[in-house]
Amino acid sequence: MSRLAIHVSDDVTRALEAGAPVVALESTIFTHGLPRPRNLAVALEAEERIRAEGGVPATIGVFAGVPTVGLTAEQIATLSETDDIDKVSLRDLPVVAGLGRHGGTTVAATAYLANRVGVRVFATGGLGGVHRGASETFDESADLTTLAVTPITIISAGVKSILDIGATLERFETLNIPVIGYGTRRYPGFYVSDSGYELHYSVNSPEEAAKIISARDELGLRQAVLLANPVDESRQLPPEVLDDVLRRAWAEADRQGIGGNAATPFLLDFIQRDTGGRSLEVNVDVYRGNVTLAAKVAAALSAETARA
Repeated sequence: MSRLAIHVSDDVTRALEAGAPVVALESTIFTHGLPRPRNLAVALEAEERIRAEGGVPATIGVFAGVPTVGLTAEQIATLSETDDIDKVSLRDLPVVAGLGRHGGTTVAATAYLANRVGVRVFATGGLGGVHRGASETFDESADLTTLAVTPITIISAGVKSILDIGATLERFETLNIPVIGYGTRRYPGFYVSDSGYELHYSVNSPEEAAKIISARDELGLRQAVLLANPVDESRQLPPEVLDDVLRRAWAEADRQGIGGNAATPFLLDFIQRDTGGRSLEVNVDVYRGNVTLAAKVAAALSAETARA
C-alpha cells in the first residue's frame, strides 16, 4: 500500500512537516473495546489530553475504505456508533480498504499505518501477545510479528491480562523487541501494576526514552520499542481479585467451548461483568496514563531530533 492510499489529515501533515510531536491512537479501543457512549467520550478525551501536552493527536482507522491517519471528530463518532464494524488487523487492511468498509484498527494495523506516514509514537491500552495454550493452538497476536518489523514506539500497560504473559515476553526477546519499564523494573499486567515478571531495563523520564528511540533509529534497527507504563497501584484491580476472576473466566470459556477469536471478547466481557464494571474503570485509567505519557515522549523525541 503506497502512502497515496493512506489519507493523512491536514493537522497531522503540518505537524509532521514541522517536526512537532504527534501521537498515534488506535481505533479498536472505541469501536470494539468500550461500551457506548463511553467509547466516544474516551476517544475524544484522549485527543484532548495530547493537545493539552502540546502534541497533535492522530487517531487511526479505516473510514469508508480509506485508511486514515488523523480521523476527524465526526469520523470518530461515526465509527464509534457503527454496528458490526470490522476489526482490522494488518491482514484485514487490504480487504476492508478494497471493499470500502469502515474498520477499527488494531495495534498491528495502527502501528503499520502510523509508521508508513512518519508518526513515531503510539499510545494504546494493552498489547496482544501469546494466548494461553498456544503451544497447541499456535494462537498468537499479529501484534508480535508486526512490531518486530515496524520501528515505532508504543506506550502500553503491558499485554492483556488474559494472555500468557511469560510466553509473550519470551517472544518479544526472540523477535528482538526491546521492552522497557517506565519507572519500574516489573512488567505491568494491564489491570495490575506488576504481572510478576522482571524487566532488564527501565527509564525514569520521557527524555531517557527519547534517547533510546533515537539510538534505535541511528542503528537502523526495524523493531518497535515497547515502553511499559504500569497503572498506579491505587487504581489497579486488586491482584487477588484478578487471579480469581481469570480462573473462573477461563473455566467458563472451557465449559462453553469458546476459543479462538471468540475467546478474547468473551473473557474481557466476563471480567467486566464479574467485577461490576470495575475492570472497565481500570481500563480507562490505564489508557489515560498511557496517552499522557506518549504525548510527553513524543515531545521529548521531537526535541531530541531537533538537537541532532
